[in-house]
Amino acid sequence: MKSSVDVALRVRYAETDQMGHAYYSNYLVWFEVARTNYCRQKGLVYADLEKDDGTFLPVIESHCSYRRPLRYDDRFVVQTTLAELRSRALTFEYKIVSPDEKVLFAEGFTRHVFADRDGRPKSLAREYRQLLSN
Repeated sequence: MKSSVDVALRVRYAETDQMGHAYYSNYLVWFEVARTNYCRQKGLVYADLEKDDGTFLPVIESHCSYRRPLRYDDRFVVQTTLAELRSRALTFEYKIVSPDEKVLFAEGFTRHVFADRDGRPKSLAREYRQLLSN
């Protein structure tokens, strides 16, 4: 079983819509927060990857299935798993759950390619692949 990295968050008032639900696009923002946290916990800092290696991780595909609404001030956890790591691409999977993990609010994925500063695909250096694989 693949291990996940969790990040605990809370719905802010600015993230809600007129009905009081968390606005749908914020889920992708929370995926990004969780993905960044995942990489950081594995020893890979995005800013360093960009600055030191000239490698960027543009999103080429994203998906989110909304199961139950989150509301203002609700606490939740984003569980992030590295689902696939290839030489030129990777996929993260996410589950947004209640802190006790009894409620699934949403789940989805983002797919990324490794690219140079000009947006051309490139292979991820071995040392970075090893960090993500641990």
